Amino acid sequence: MLDRRKVLTLAGMAPALISAERRPNILWIFGDDLGVELGCYGHPLVHTPNMDRIAKEGVRFTRAHTTAPVCSASRSALNVGLYQTFTGTQDHRSHRDDNYQLPGNARLLSERLAEAGYYTANVLDIAPGVRGTGKTDWNWKAPKGFDGTHWRDRKPGQPFYAQINFQAPHKGPAFIAARKQKSLIDPSKVQLPPYYPDDPRIRDEMANYLDAVQLLDHQIGTTLDTLKQDGVLDNTVIFMFGDNGRCLIRGKQWLYDAGTHVPLLVRYPGVLKPGTVREDPVVALDITAQTLAYAGLKIPQPFHGQTLFDSKPRTHIFTARDRCDMTVDKIRAVQTKRFKYIRNLMPEKPYTQHNDYILKEYPTFTVLKEYHEAGKLNAVQSQFMAPRKPDVEFYDLERDPHEVVNLATQPVFQKEREALGQTLNQWIQETDKS
Repeated sequence: MLDRRKVLTLAGMAPALISAERRPNILWIFGDDLGVELGCYGHPLVHTPNMDRIAKEGVRFTRAHTTAPVCSASRSALNVGLYQTFTGTQDHRSHRDDNYQLPGNARLLSERLAEAGYYTANVLDIAPGVRGTGKTDWNWKAPKGFDGTHWRDRKPGQPFYAQINFQAPHKGPAFIAARKQKSLIDPSKVQLPPYYPDDPRIRDEMANYLDAVQLLDHQIGTTLDTLKQDGVLDNTVIFMFGDNGRCLIRGKQWLYDAGTHVPLLVRYPGVLKPGTVREDPVVALDITAQTLAYAGLKIPQPFHGQTLFDSKPRTHIFTARDRCDMTVDKIRAVQTKRFKYIRNLMPEKPYTQHNDYILKEYPTFTVLKEYHEAGKLNAVQSQFMAPRKPDVEFYDLERDPHEVVNLATQPVFQKEREALGQTLNQWIQETDKS
């Protein structure tokens, strides 16, 4: 039997050098619209013992970002390993009926792993009362994508690559189910970000989101129990992460950290040192690259992800937002550990342009509108209600983690701002075909 400690060394070799029987199983666990509001990330109210367990037994990344702040664009990039702007899949839920084909060598990760001998599954039934959604949400008319709906259906001795897509904490049924739990978040104890006014309806929405995070944790706990019962827990690499940031105003659909910063936990017993914390920036595409490496496959070209554990750490994170539902916009951003540069390419379009989903699912937006019309918002809270976006936003993330003090016109940061602007220009030239 192959020593799993050698997998990292062998991971870059050709598939033939690692037999299928010796490769680890690989599991991706998605939390829909999941930000970093977990116990292991220091949230004071949320109880997430199962996700905390994965962090304790594996590696926790503190600066992981998705490439887009909305599910279909993010997932279209993640499942291929290329920025959505490069493959033409940047618009939310696009190309479903026009027979659009991915360019060049772009292919689903699950297809590559299936050809390498993995059984691929988008898992549905996990245990009574706990079920995956089977969500894919790719922005093209993709092939089937997976062999089946559970790792148990693979051939004897065959390794599996599986995804489990949990709806929580996405708005909808998960928010309703979350409120049926015995232990709920007290809205009065929720810490509001400075861009929200203090209103009971806003506190209730934030508390409900945190309740849904706890529901997700219960589902993940059941998943870990099922893996153990099936005898595969300790030979399965687990990647646990969000498909984009939290489903609250100024989070999902926006390039602030609340919209793209997600938890990333990786557990691989015998290979990864338990309790490791990584503070270097990573993007979701790096999960794709690391999955290929653990499966013994070479990284295809072109490819925008890099392995999480044996590559030179990134210095920059690039993110992009395009059409979301009926709301047309185009925003690009680059950030380092300290600074973020956001370029609004359609600044004439306000943050609050019409969006049916937001009107229906975000009570906080209704409150913001009410307070704005009544003149009750302070200067920071009024920024989101402005009739026009600034051309450039520039934030010092160390001093201003909520990204509410725009330093774009401050001379003291001109050098840093211009450098990041040039870096973003280069990224757009190389990867943005939109």
